[in-house]
Amino acid sequence: MKISAKKASAASAIKADVLVIPVPSTPDASAGVLADVDAAMDGRVARLVERGDAKGRVGYATLLDAGGGVKAAHVLMVGVGDGDAGSWREAGVAAGSRARDVGARVAAVVTDEDDAALVTAFAEGFAYGNYRFGRYKTAADAQTPAATSLNVVGGPLSAADARRATAVSAAVAAARDLVNTPANDLTPTAMAARAKELAAEHADLSVKVLGVAELTRLKAGAMLSVARGSAEPPALIVMTYAPAGAAKDGDVLGLVGKGVTFDSGGISIKPSGGMEEMKMDMGGGAAVLEAMGAIATLGVKQRVVGVIGATENMPSGTATRPGDVVTAMNGTTIEVTNTDAEGRLVLADALYYTATKAKATHMVDFATLTGAMVIALGEVYAGLWGSDDAFTARVRAAADEAGDMVWPMPLHRLYDPLIRSKVADLTNSAATRMAPGAVYAAQFLGQFTDDVPWCHVDVAGTAMVKGAGTGFGVGLCVALAESMADG
Repeated sequence: MKISAKKASAASAIKADVLVIPVPSTPDASAGVLADVDAAMDGRVARLVERGDAKGRVGYATLLDAGGGVKAAHVLMVGVGDGDAGSWREAGVAAGSRARDVGARVAAVVTDEDDAALVTAFAEGFAYGNYRFGRYKTAADAQTPAATSLNVVGGPLSAADARRATAVSAAVAAARDLVNTPANDLTPTAMAARAKELAAEHADLSVKVLGVAELTRLKAGAMLSVARGSAEPPALIVMTYAPAGAAKDGDVLGLVGKGVTFDSGGISIKPSGGMEEMKMDMGGGAAVLEAMGAIATLGVKQRVVGVIGATENMPSGTATRPGDVVTAMNGTTIEVTNTDAEGRLVLADALYYTATKAKATHMVDFATLTGAMVIALGEVYAGLWGSDDAFTARVRAAADEAGDMVWPMPLHRLYDPLIRSKVADLTNSAATRMAPGAVYAAQFLGQFTDDVPWCHVDVAGTAMVKGAGTGFGVGLCVALAESMADG
């Protein structure tokens, strides 16, 4: 969807399939945009407000067939409440969903709000709510297309704001497509092919794909141990963004994603109920992959490397067994006590590669890592761990700006005894219930960062909500790259 900033115009004169009007907590049909539309519709808006049928509660949507002097086919009033960016984004999602339901192809939003951040959040939210994944639907009524454009008329949105919102929302949609695609189509090889597509679109974005031979030479025994049970070959996808104008001796942001395209649990197999959703176990990798494309599209003046560890986790005669000991790229030995704790094995090698081979100076990983994260924070917040206070604060600020909600979690050396093995250096799964599994996993990952400032974002509860991919993390990555570019 293309988001555009248009010159000011009377709301009633705007031509669109749906005219969207954000409504504050206390609607007033006697002033501003609502007054213009109300006059053109012979007082219908005022009557709705008087009856309490047009509310300012966040996300409350009232749809009208326009008529009268209004040029749009429909008028959609959506409550934004009293107003932070999260409320405006949530309202935008509701508006986009309702516009999709009526088959709107061209939408316009007009508002009296003068805060560009709020209007941008609404526009991005509209794109998110308008998204649909119909690739595998054959019925004609399931193929209603999403809107192609959203025109933000008048107000504070600049052309640059609109361009950024278009790029970010498109990348989020692409990440959602990847998460929603079944594993028989989205293999590690297919993820690598998508990365190559993005690199072909941008002169300053390159990609290399490391297969079994390269990973063996690198001694990436942790990641290879996960891939052993599958007929699909693994791929460590390395995307490098080196824009002209970025200091060659400056910081390098490393974005690392877990890309397990299907997770059966391996020999420690998962219960069958809900296993079909394990196609989403590459949600962190999808966010990193598509964020790299958005960063390149926007020309952010910051060097960034994106590393995605893509593989399947399957049971077979060649699969890693509980009790096996593997050696990670940094030489650390790991006793695999649970093959369903595979994501941390993939990330162990991906993080170490990013720090030492890709020379990242700061790293953030995104992973659908633990069921414990879902229990702790549900589908609202992702967990955030960090090894460096200043960098962690920057990551959290970027998350707030993007609307990717994160909550700080503990990381401390006193948790180290929990991850020690009697057989090897580390064990990949907790033998005690003294700390949540999500804390254990973060403590484990910290052993492979080569002391580079690092944050871990566990998106197990936020990468897929109600069976559908969300694209969580894309906006955070873009905002973080922009923040680092600004110094």
